Amino acid sequence: MSYSEFIGKIAKKDIKLNRKVLADLAMNNPKAFEAVVNSVK
Repeated sequence: MSYSEFIGKIAKKDIKLNRKVLADLAMNNPKAFEAVVNSVK
């Protein structure tokens, strides 16, 4: 999934996480970031 697809799917699911928060999750809490990714697949 491309970055733009990911951001688009997050918006459609009404997930209120901005790019800064997503980057922080990816770096500091990869399991939580993985859960977000899996929720929009």
